[in-house]
Amino acid sequence: MSNAPVPLAETKSTPVLTTTMAHRGLSARAPENTLSAVRAAHAKGARWIELDVQLLGDGTPVIWHDSGVRRCSNGWGKLRDMDIARAKRLDVGSWFDRSFAGERMATLDEMLALVDVLNLSLNLEIKVNPGRDARALVDAVLPRLMEALPAQRLILSSFSEVALETLRAREPDPEKLHLAVLHKKPPRNWAETAMRLSAYSLHVDWRRLDARTALAMASSSYKLLCYTVNDPQVFARLREWGVDSAISDDPGRLVPF
Repeated sequence: MSNAPVPLAETKSTPVLTTTMAHRGLSARAPENTLSAVRAAHAKGARWIELDVQLLGDGTPVIWHDSGVRRCSNGWGKLRDMDIARAKRLDVGSWFDRSFAGERMATLDEMLALVDVLNLSLNLEIKVNPGRDARALVDAVLPRLMEALPAQRLILSSFSEVALETLRAREPDPEKLHLAVLHKKPPRNWAETAMRLSAYSLHVDWRRLDARTALAMASSSYKLLCYTVNDPQVFARLREWGVDSAISDDPGRLVPF
């Protein structure tokens, strides 16, 4: 008996991927993971965006990548020590360019409302930074996500197997919840992990991907995405290897919208 993954059937809930996705919004042209970055991505013609979500100390889900705020704001401190009132006082735009002065940290609810209005599709990383509770994050965000967006416009990814296992436990149907296994360097058991989670896609750091592994992944039943691709020549090579979509800071450099 074969142990090969059984391909998921194409249904009306299956995501329709574009060849590029805007990484943290259009992060080459606007401050990452902000409402402005998502508006900019939409204005340039992006149909898919990639963002990160995690929890503040008071349990509010926010769109943010780092465990702290020093790199991308005018403040300091860890998200785990903040409530929403403190987070909303931060200027998260001026660090990028003064034209974005006054940009505020987006809550998940604010971002989902914008994504819905713009009719965008969302690849959302469940960002479990060290010391944070993966299950609490999943339980805070999953109901909001499934209420806000249809299954074909949502992919949930994570490096955390605990987060992915919790997501799949909360929604066992792979047609209702599309999961992506994030890898820096793909382990030898990537197929077994994806099968166990009933995953939809594999998301891999292109710098740690070789042709042999890429071709094996691309010929499997899982979609293959690479991050963070900003060089058109790299993008062309990855496409030859069978990569379905590239997550890019400036996707318009890779292929015209």
